[in-house]
Parts: sequence; C-alpha cells; structure tokens
Amino acid sequence: MGRFYEQMRDDLKLRNYSDSTVEGYTRCVRGLVAHFMKPPIELGKPHIREYLLHLRSEKLSAATRNRTLAAIKFFYRHTLERPEQVDDIPYPKVPKSLHDALSRQEVELLLACISSIKHRTILTVVYGAGLRISEACALKFGDIDRQQRVIHVREGKGKKDRYVMLSARLLESLVEYYKCIRPPGPYFFTGDSTDRPISRKTPSRWLNQARDKAGIRKRVTTHSLRHAFATHLLESGIDVRVIQVLLGHSSIRTTAVYTQVTPQHIARIQSPLDMEVRPKTPAR
Repeated sequence: MGRFYEQMRDDLKLRNYSDSTVEGYTRCVRGLVAHFMKPPIELGKPHIREYLLHLRSEKLSAATRNRTLAAIKFFYRHTLERPEQVDDIPYPKVPKSLHDALSRQEVELLLACISSIKHRTILTVVYGAGLRISEACALKFGDIDRQQRVIHVREGKGKKDRYVMLSARLLESLVEYYKCIRPPGPYFFTGDSTDRPISRKTPSRWLNQARDKAGIRKRVTTHSLRHAFATHLLESGIDVRVIQVLLGHSSIRTTAVYTQVTPQHIARIQSPLDMEVRPKTPAR
C-alpha cells in the first residue's frame, strides 16, 4: 500500500496542491483502506459507498465527508486511474448555516483581551487585511510595502498572489511589534525555530482565551475575523467585487458567503410596516 500513498502524494504535488492538502487527502484514503483492511486496488464503488455511509452513521459532519470523498475521488481518478468507481458518487449536501457575525465592538474587545503582543498582532493582521490565518502567520518583511501601503500576499489558497491594503493602524501595530520583539527574519511571526513561521494553531488558542475573557458567547475562530473583515467592508459600502479581490476568491459566490450583513445592521433597516403612508386625496 505504501507505493500507492507515495504515488498519490506525487500526483497531488504535480498539481501544486498545498502540503496540508497532501497530508489531509492521504489521511482520508488511509481511513478507507483501514476500514476494510484490504488493498485499495481491491476496493470499488460498493466499498466506497459503504464507507461514506459508515462516516455518516458516526455523525461526522457533511463538510468532513465532503473532504473525504474529494480525496477518494482524486485517488481513484488520478492515482489508480479507475474513475468509473467514483464518478457517479454524489457529494453530500452541506448545510448553509449562518456564521456568528462579530460586530466591530466585539472585534476590538477580543483584540484588547489578548495580552501577547505577537498573537494580538497576528490576529490584527487577519482582521485588518482579511488574511487567512495561514497567510498571516507566513507574513515576511518583504511582503510589507510601506510606500504604497499594501501587503503582498504570496501563494495564498490555490497558490495565487494578491495585494491587500495596509492600513495606517495595522502598520502602526506591525512597527510596535517589531520594535518590541525584534524578530530575526525573514518571517514576522516565528515559533520555536526562527527560520520557520509560527504554527497557525497557536493564535487560535489565544483567541479562545480572549473570547472567554471578553465574555462573548458566540462561536469565534480565526476565520471569524476574516469573515468580519468582509462583513464590515460590505456594511461600509464597499462593492462585493472589490471584497472578492481582497479575499482572493475566484468566484463571487464564495465571497457572498462571507458578506453576511450583521444582525445590528439588519435591525437598523426600517420595515415597510413602519413606513409612513400618505393617504391619497380622493379625486374630485
């Protein structure tokens, strides 16, 4: 089985998939093989369907089962070259639930409750520039263009580069952090090794602690800050197509998920029931 895993890794890398996707896809296929204790060449459509139903019975989320099926489809289509085993297996529908939208005040409170200047600065970058947590952690000195006031995001999701704005307040936070920590470079935020970026799991733990300290009852993740970036821009009148470019989305439909109007904004909209109606003067 080892040669199949290695071949799958190579197939993924040839298509320029990220390291995390390579590991995740390989892990999903290992799960299928371990379930039946048979070589993958002996497994076909009935086994795959049975395994997916097993994952459903185990109460795994539709999103997790979606990722698992995507990995298995890739494996059978490209590595085993047996696409007929997976082509007509449907992806499970993923519920379209609304995120807990954070207000500007809640974001400010969260950031203020983070005592570590390193993790507060990382999360400020996520919210202030709309970066993914992996992009913020991988930020390098050379990515900051102080003259043009932009950040160069290199090889974001899908290996795509893009530019995002560098606000005056965010630049101020980065300068303050640099003066305090003096990171040796090339990365702004390093972990135990000074030549590697910090793990994205570490800021997440600090954010959870800040949420509890702030007394916020909503579910908050690092992605919630990126979501808030898009939502607050939309509320301030920025065109959704501009937000799409800033977030690095290929499809406007993906951006539409992020640009959820907050309950506070909805509450300020006047219902037609409350709008004054002037009675028409009867014609004479």
